[in-house]
Amino acid sequence: MVANAPTLYRVILQVSDLDQAAEFYAKLLADEGRRIPRASRHYIDCGPVILALVDPTAGGEEANPLPDYIYFAVDDLEQVHTRARELGCLSTEDVHGDSAGEIVIRPWGERSFYVKDPWGNGLCFVDEKTLFTGR
Repeated sequence: MVANAPTLYRVILQVSDLDQAAEFYAKLLADEGRRIPRASRHYIDCGPVILALVDPTAGGEEANPLPDYIYFAVDDLEQVHTRARELGCLSTEDVHGDSAGEIVIRPWGERSFYVKDPWGNGLCFVDEKTLFTGR
């Protein structure tokens, strides 16, 4: 680790319906999280990083999805995949010739699958035993 390297502690996903997003992510991540009063936010702890769901429409702006994916390491990939299937959010895209929504060992060695939330944000769930960190 690099001395004095910054620590990532929060990632924000924009949504247009905070109640619906809190319900969706509670089911997908199996964690109810917590509402942040007066801030149009809902926080879910994901290890040392907080996933913050933010509704910018409360201030008159549009919700914009992230341009790429957020990656989650999980200890039971099949269980998360089942919840994602029940929510109907498995990706229909292709990743290196394989279905993104299916559990597959990717060319870089990670066993993973991809989803899109109802607001267009991309998520990837990776078996924590197969994480590729480039090291």
